[in-house]
Amino acid sequence: MVIEKTTKEIITLLSESKSPSFGELVPDCREVGEASQNVKIVDVRPVEAYNGWKLKNEMRGGHIARAKSLPAKWLKYIDWIEIVRRKEILPEHEIIIYGYSPEETQKVAERFEKSGYKNVSVYPHFVNEWTANPDLPMQKLERYKNLVSAEWVNELISGGKPAEYENDKFVLVHSHYRNREAYLSGHIPGAIDMDTLALEAPETWNRRSPEELKSALEAHGITADTTVVLYGKYMDPDNADEFPGSAAGDIGAIRNAFIMLYAGVKDVRILNGGFQSWQDAGFETSFTDEPKKPVSDFGVSIPQKPELAVDTPEAKEMIAAANAELVCVRSYPEYIGEVSGYNYIEAKGRIPGAVFADCGSDAYHMENYRNVDHTTCEFHETAEIWKRNGITPDKHLAFYCGTGWRGSEAWFNAWLMGWPRVSVYDGGWFEWSNDPENRFETGVPNENFSLRR
Repeated sequence: MVIEKTTKEIITLLSESKSPSFGELVPDCREVGEASQNVKIVDVRPVEAYNGWKLKNEMRGGHIARAKSLPAKWLKYIDWIEIVRRKEILPEHEIIIYGYSPEETQKVAERFEKSGYKNVSVYPHFVNEWTANPDLPMQKLERYKNLVSAEWVNELISGGKPAEYENDKFVLVHSHYRNREAYLSGHIPGAIDMDTLALEAPETWNRRSPEELKSALEAHGITADTTVVLYGKYMDPDNADEFPGSAAGDIGAIRNAFIMLYAGVKDVRILNGGFQSWQDAGFETSFTDEPKKPVSDFGVSIPQKPELAVDTPEAKEMIAAANAELVCVRSYPEYIGEVSGYNYIEAKGRIPGAVFADCGSDAYHMENYRNVDHTTCEFHETAEIWKRNGITPDKHLAFYCGTGWRGSEAWFNAWLMGWPRVSVYDGGWFEWSNDPENRFETGVPNENFSLRR
C-alpha cells in the first residue's frame, strides 16, 4: 500500500526554500520556496485542472505551487517513462502524487513503483484541504480560460453554459491551410471551416490588411463580441509534400487566433490539444459541411490591438534595444543556417541578435511546446527554459519563425502566462531574408548558446 502524506507534511516540504520562486516568471503566483531538490510533487489531474479550471468544484483553481503536471491519461502511452524523465523526475527523488481520485493517484503511484521509483507516496487531501485554505500556496496559468477542454466545448455546443463563459453567441472554427479535406473528413459538430489564407496573405504570409480582415471575419460570422473557439487537426506534416502546412492545422488554429486578437475579437479560445482532444474524449464526429452565417459588421475598427504585431522597422529597433528581444522560434538546423526550413525560401540563416527558442524538428512541428497528446506544455517548464536563454517578461518580446505560425504559437504561450509586452514579428525570416539590405548570420552563435531542450 502506498504511503499517504498529510497537508502538514506537504507544507513542510514547500517551506524548504533553496531558490527563488516562479513568481517573477508567472504573474499572480504566491511567493513560495522551492521544495527540497530531492522531492517532486506530481499533479495527475487533467492539464486543464492544472492550468486553473475548477473541474470538481474545488474552492480554488490551479495546482500546488511547484507541482509537475503528469496527467493520469498519459499512462496509456508506451513512452510514459520517457515523458517522466524529460520532466526531470528521477528514481532518486521522493515522489508525492495528488489528483482528484484515489483510483487515479494509486494507478500512477503503482506505475512509478514498477518503473523503479522506491520512494512514492500520495496526498489525498488536495481538494478538501489544500484548495479550501487560501493560505496554502497555489499557482495557475494567468489566462487559463483561453485554453479550453473538449468537455467544455461539448457543453457549449450542446446548449449549456460552461464555466467562464458569459456570452450568448459563439462560433466554433476548424482551422486549416488549403485543406478542406481535413475538415470534411471529420470535425466537431457545428464547426465551420476557416482557411488560414482568409486572414494571412500568401504573398508575404503576413496578416492581411484591416479591410481584408474585416471582410473575412464578417464572412465567417465573427464580430468583435463573438466568442470564437478554434482548433485544428494534426495530420503528420511531411516536408516532401508540396504544402506541408496543410497537415499542421493545429498550429494554423493558433495563427488564426493571434490575428483575431490583433483585429479585435475580445474572447478567443483554443481547444487544448485540438481535434485529438475531441477524439480522446470520445465525443461525436461530424461530416456535415456547415454553412457559414455572415454578419453585416465586425463592430469595431481594425486593428484594436496593433501592439500584438511587429513589422520589420520595429524589429530592427528591438534588436538594438536593451529591453527587447527578437525570439527565433525555429528548428536548430534553420537557426544555424543548415536549411531554410521551407521549399519556397532559398536563404538560410538567422536574424543577427535573435534569441533561440527551439520549436522542435522542423517548420511544421512544435514538439517543444506540446505534450505527447498535443496539449500545451506545462507553462512553468516553458518559462524556465526561456529564462535560461534570456527570454523574460520584463522585456518586450517579438516571437518569429519563417512565416508566422510557430512564432504565433510561442507568442500564445507567453500571452497565456500574462507576460505584459509580447508580440509576433509577422514578417519573420521570409520577409527579412527577401531584403538584400538585411544582414544575416549562420553557424553556432557563441559558446554560451544552449538548445531549448
